[in-house]
Amino acid sequence: MNIISRVVNKDLNWNAIILCTLGFWLSTSLFLDFVLIPSLSVSGMMNDGGFATVGFLVFGVFNRIEVICAALVLTVSLVFYFNHQFPEQRQTIFLVFANLLLLIALAYTYVFIPQMSAWGLSINQFSASTEMPHQMVSWHEGYWVLEAIKYLLVGNLFRWCYSNTCSI
Repeated sequence: MNIISRVVNKDLNWNAIILCTLGFWLSTSLFLDFVLIPSLSVSGMMNDGGFATVGFLVFGVFNRIEVICAALVLTVSLVFYFNHQFPEQRQTIFLVFANLLLLIALAYTYVFIPQMSAWGLSINQFSASTEMPHQMVSWHEGYWVLEAIKYLLVGNLFRWCYSNTCSI
């Protein structure tokens, strides 16, 4: 009995992968930053004793998802780079943007969120007032600067990939 097997080699659709990843990342970031956190803040979360713990859990999970998204974007950018998907200058910029996004995601996960959570815990335990200390405000400002840079980078990468997909 002869069994004939045929190996089917299907290439991955890297444009679809990166567009889905960037779209998911951008939409979840916008939802978290402009819907979830403001609604929790308006509802009185900042006055609750466990806001630092909740923030650490929510942002901790989300930031690890961001690291996965950034790693996937970097992987696809390397595929694009070696397949010469874009003009040479744009390939290099694409790769730099992908690396910056990974660095931002790692900075959020391992620097910003632990520091802000620690300051949040110190507010709850050691201070009778509900105002944020100057150091925590500085961390929040740094977070928002990185967040704005992340939105610009993700938006540019999304635009380039979308225009590249439409031109094929």
